[in-house]
Amino acid sequence: MRVDGRNSYMSNREWFHSVLRDNDVVLCHTSALECLGQFPGYANESQIDVYAMVREPYDNINWYVIDGFDGLDIVNIAGLRCTSFNQTVNDMLRDYDLIDEQSLVQALAGFYYRNGESFNGLRITPQYADRFNAIRDWAIEFYDYE
Repeated sequence: MRVDGRNSYMSNREWFHSVLRDNDVVLCHTSALECLGQFPGYANESQIDVYAMVREPYDNINWYVIDGFDGLDIVNIAGLRCTSFNQTVNDMLRDYDLIDEQSLVQALAGFYYRNGESFNGLRITPQYADRFNAIRDWAIEFYDYE
């Protein structure tokens, strides 16, 4: 089964509300960045990233099935649960081979420039520091290439 894509809605949040309203999920990865306003999303977007305890039968939702939400740093934005920015960045660094790399780098670039050209305040889990350091220059230079 497939859920409607983003183009059927006025905003990402409206889309998320419509598609996920009856599911016990937490937005994660790129979808969390979109909900947090850290990444604008893509035209014709049709994928949603969620943490859930049960996988539902929708094929354009990326289900990251976990045992529970207790270990997650979750924020509620307009009635949508999503991982916090720090949680999202660390989760994406952990799952780097499975994620949308551009959304992470663009979100880090935005953080860097909104934060006075600094990553201060971003709490990177030590085991993901090498991966973060490998992409930080790309994030710093991201807007130089647009």
